[in-house]
Amino acid sequence: MDQAHTLTLAPMPAADVNHEGLIARHMARHALMIAPAVVVVAGLVRGVHGGISAAIGLALCAANFLISAQILSWATRRSVGAIYGAIFGGFVLRLGVLTGIVLALEPVSFVDIPVLVLTLAIAHFALLVWETRYVSLTLAAPGLKPGVGEPSKDKE
Repeated sequence: MDQAHTLTLAPMPAADVNHEGLIARHMARHALMIAPAVVVVAGLVRGVHGGISAAIGLALCAANFLISAQILSWATRRSVGAIYGAIFGGFVLRLGVLTGIVLALEPVSFVDIPVLVLTLAIAHFALLVWETRYVSLTLAAPGLKPGVGEPSKDKE
C-alpha cells in the first residue's frame, strides 16, 4: 500500500485530563470577573440586599458548574450509560438542590429572592454563551481551545 492511501491517526489525548473540570473552572473564573459589576448594579437597583443576593446567585451558579463537572468527570471513568445517567440525573438533582437552596433562603431577611433567582438564571445562560467562544468542538483537542484556560508555564 502506498503512502497516499495510508491513514495516520493522531495520538489520543491523555485519559487523565479532566476537560469538564477545566471548562467549569474557566466559567467560574468568568463569574468572578463579572461579579463586581453584577453586584454593584444589583446593589444600585435593589439596595444592599440586592447586591448580597446577586453575589449569592453568582456563587451558586459557579458551584453548580463545578459540581456538574465533577459528576461528569466521575461518569466518564465508568461507562457511556453512566455518562447518560449523570447528565440527566445530575441535572435534575442539581436543579432540585438549587430550588431547595432558594426556598431555604426565602425567609432570610437580607436575601432578595427575585434578584437571586434572576442572577442565577441569567448568569447560567450568559456564562454558557460566553464559554462557547473558548470551547474546542473537535476531538483532536477536546475541552478548551489550545492556549485557553490554565495559565501557561512560560508566563511564570
